[in-house]
Amino acid sequence: MKLGIFGATGLVGQTMLKILEDRESFKDVQVEVFASSRSKGQEIDYRGQKLVVQELSEESIKAGGLDYALSALDADLAAKFLPLAAQEGIVCIDNSSYFRMDPDKPLVVPEINLDTIRPEDKIIPSPNCSTIQSVIPLKPIYDAFGIKRIIYSTYQSTSGSGVGGLRDLEEGLKGKEPTTYPYPIAFNLLPHIDKFLDNGYTKEEMKMINETRKILGDDSLAITATAVRVPVKFAHAVSINVETKKPFSLDQVYKVLEDFPGLVVQDDPAKKIYPMNLYTEGKDEVFVGRIRRDESIENGLNLWCTADNIRKGAALNTIQILEKVAKLA
Repeated sequence: MKLGIFGATGLVGQTMLKILEDRESFKDVQVEVFASSRSKGQEIDYRGQKLVVQELSEESIKAGGLDYALSALDADLAAKFLPLAAQEGIVCIDNSSYFRMDPDKPLVVPEINLDTIRPEDKIIPSPNCSTIQSVIPLKPIYDAFGIKRIIYSTYQSTSGSGVGGLRDLEEGLKGKEPTTYPYPIAFNLLPHIDKFLDNGYTKEEMKMINETRKILGDDSLAITATAVRVPVKFAHAVSINVETKKPFSLDQVYKVLEDFPGLVVQDDPAKKIYPMNLYTEGKDEVFVGRIRRDESIENGLNLWCTADNIRKGAALNTIQILEKVAKLA
């Protein structure tokens, strides 16, 4: 098996390589790394060897002899290169937003809907980072009680904007002007992630709305979202307000959440135990807590969840998909 990493020198690409190193299932997999011409010739340490970065191009894709590819490219580059790779028979697991809402392609969170992948699928999109960590606690609730409405409020770290976002936070703490964000992020919150659309929402907010419906397979879900950038380096948090179709007890909610794969319940207010970004960084799981009724409506529920946006929200999710598709796990 020969695996390519597209965009290997970025934050997500680097995290993909770290996870692959740690997973026994990939010890016999040959890995090749690709990036832009700026990174061509760089060397990356991987399992005791040096991987030389190749320039991603039509020629290098055709010459690579790859079986699979993990893509950490942005949407424009994914749109350009992944169809070329697919034509070469390469199965591509894509972290960009470009193919997510394509009705002919599955949108996959392995804990939820691996069964939507077909043998003929050559491009398999992975969802938005905030969507992934939100639908994992929502899925068992949806299955047990049904869901009428969801209200998302996100608290997203600067690493979601790549190295530029992290740089703006670090330099902003020194009093320097931002270069990635329109306003300082240090000591500030920005209710603005991605471009604003004609309806007043941002693209990030609409991603969460549309992707949630697709993953849960329910276009009738009423969903709204507000996405906010916060001065944190890694890990996103999401406040989720849910209105269910059926009544529930909190004991029932705890049970379905605790039994769901990839989800860790941290909820003991008396002991000040609840999920926090700082302690979520570097973890594979999604953490959920502050579980309580919304007493303003019937069948209302509040949740607070955190996850490492670069790890589970991007790199790990694609690798978990690959393990199943390539029958490595």
